Amino acid sequence: MLCISSVSALETEGSQNALSPGESYLLSVWHHRLYLYSAAALLFGVWFLLKVALNKKSFSKDVGPLVSKAVKRSEGSDAVVHLSGVKIFYGSQTGTAKGFAKELSEEVKTLGIPAEVIDIKDYDPDDRLSDECTNMSVCVFLVATYTDGTPTVNAEWFCKWLEEASTDFRYGKTYLKGLRYAVFGLGNSVYVGHYNTVGKNVDKWLWMLSGMRIMTRGEGDCNVVKSRHGSIQADFLAWKVKFLTRLQALAKGEKKSCSRNSKNGSSCKNKKKEQEEDEAAPVPQDNSSEEDLMESSSDEEESGLQDEKTSGSVVDMEDLGNIMNSVKRAKSKEEGGDGLMVKLSKVNGLKKIEDEAERREMITPALRKALTKQGYKLIGSHSGVKLCRWTKSMLRGRGGCYKHTFYGIESHRCMETTPSLACANKCVFCWRHNTNPVGTEWRWKMDPAEKILEDALEKHQTMIRQFRGVPGVKPERYEEGLAVKHCALSLVGEPIMYPEINTFIRLLHTHHISSFLVTNAQFPEEIRSLVPVTQLYVSVDASTKDSLKRIDRPLFKDFWPRFLDSLRALGEKRQRTVYRLTLVKAWNVEEMQAYSELISLGQPDFIEVKGVTYCGESPASTLTMANVPWHQEVVTFVQELADMLPQYEIACEHEHSNCLLIAHTKFKVEGEWWTWIDYERFQELVQAQEESGGQQGFSALDYMAKTPSWALFGATEQGFDPVDTRFQRRNKTKDISGC
Repeated sequence: MLCISSVSALETEGSQNALSPGESYLLSVWHHRLYLYSAAALLFGVWFLLKVALNKKSFSKDVGPLVSKAVKRSEGSDAVVHLSGVKIFYGSQTGTAKGFAKELSEEVKTLGIPAEVIDIKDYDPDDRLSDECTNMSVCVFLVATYTDGTPTVNAEWFCKWLEEASTDFRYGKTYLKGLRYAVFGLGNSVYVGHYNTVGKNVDKWLWMLSGMRIMTRGEGDCNVVKSRHGSIQADFLAWKVKFLTRLQALAKGEKKSCSRNSKNGSSCKNKKKEQEEDEAAPVPQDNSSEEDLMESSSDEEESGLQDEKTSGSVVDMEDLGNIMNSVKRAKSKEEGGDGLMVKLSKVNGLKKIEDEAERREMITPALRKALTKQGYKLIGSHSGVKLCRWTKSMLRGRGGCYKHTFYGIESHRCMETTPSLACANKCVFCWRHNTNPVGTEWRWKMDPAEKILEDALEKHQTMIRQFRGVPGVKPERYEEGLAVKHCALSLVGEPIMYPEINTFIRLLHTHHISSFLVTNAQFPEEIRSLVPVTQLYVSVDASTKDSLKRIDRPLFKDFWPRFLDSLRALGEKRQRTVYRLTLVKAWNVEEMQAYSELISLGQPDFIEVKGVTYCGESPASTLTMANVPWHQEVVTFVQELADMLPQYEIACEHEHSNCLLIAHTKFKVEGEWWTWIDYERFQELVQAQEESGGQQGFSALDYMAKTPSWALFGATEQGFDPVDTRFQRRNKTKDISGC
């Protein structure tokens, strides 16, 4: 074994000695190849890193300026696009808010800013409202307040969702953070306790969800007396001017220095000074010197704090001064009054509180335009006259109205007018679609009764003269029509609100014109103080408190006690009195027992029962043709009601007007009805009473006249005067004007 090992070693040594130097070097490299590989990898890595570093530096030099330019261009673009557009949402019942929305949209577009008008009922807030927080738009909400402070029909769902979201923890208090919005509310301050409720709530709920007001909420008032600028249109104009100015500032990227979270009093004061100077500037088409409807943006906290107070937020000490100032201003307004007023008095007289020249007119330019379009001839600042369709009909010998059938008036000699376009109700079946103003007391400029009557007669005669030479007009009736013999104070509104109504009635009687006055049973003291009229009506549109509120929509909070007291006041009258019942199917035709109790309360001489007249579709009413009863349905109602009244019977019928007359049996003399009126005798009795200083009175039985057979219930004529010729319209829109 040792021998073999020695031999191997000797062979190896021999082989090494046999290799050349070159081969030995290669063999050595091979044996140390691992070190060589490591060194090569290290060198390659160093080379690669140096290459990358050099390339990066070269890239920065070549591309850097281009990147910088692109960044600057991007930054410049962001600085310009601060406002992508304006979305204008409207909640409207009568179309006013919708009209304002369209008007505002056009104004915004003239500034080069995109604008979109959206019916709020077509907008899903759950899916889309949060998107408005990030799309750089401004949302404007023009919302009206409807009955009892509720939203309009098209805004019900949106308001319900917004209210629930504002208190739902699942949405969170910052759900609408980033939403920029403005609110303008439409309301009527006559509705105490509900004025602009919806606008206030929408503003509050958006704020509670962290929406950002771009300006203080605006409020438009339909009550021209308390409206800051004289009308709701003027209120909107003043707000619109402020809004457009603010919009331009936003488009330029300007931000308010005094936001709702600001606690820097000095900056707020500086902003306030600037805005007050701006407020001092005249507003186009508005010369009002009153405080501008739109408060300065520095008063944002004042509006917001009112909302915070209702939502349980904490008020900062710095804001306490603003709150106290606002309280003082509100208190001074309440003590000093913010409207001039004429109180109705018992003696017709009137209690003047301020200079007449300082009061506002009842008829605003917008209202004047609307009423003129409807055919009214307006008189002065609060009166009107219109030609009744029955006047036109009788001029042609085509029949008279139900008053001709029931009481013997000559329809072609009747003037339909009112000394007060204002009303204390907003009835669902109003023939005027609630375009007339509303109020609970007289607070407007007042025209003298003499001037109203003079102009009313003149305008009425002018309208009659337009029928001269018209085919079918009877010459003798045309001549008679120029001499007014009857006056129906039932055109529109509440005539008894006019403080000089007694003077006006006396003037009518002086001209030997009979007086038919209709009141809505909300002014009991004025009914008691009313001088004798030929016939006094009270509208009894419902027999229970709930249905009266639903149908008449009265402004008075104590409407039901006033209603009952008005019926009692009517019962105290000695002259002819009438209950006027308007039947609305599915609304008030089931209240038979309640009606009989009301009749017992006022003991009227007559009860007119008429089916409601459908005046066409109106956003102010939900009535349809389905609510109009057929004549036979009215007859059935009247028969059932008469059976419940022991001292009353059905006397007359006017089928053409869908109307029947129930009369007290004291007008049935020896089996014959005496429902007609001896108008000459009435004028003699009124004159005698005036000359005696009120000592010589008279009653309804002193000037009654016999009713012709054709006017009686059950007659084949059904109340149509056989002297005339009945005319049936075909394929023509029915004229529903008239008393």
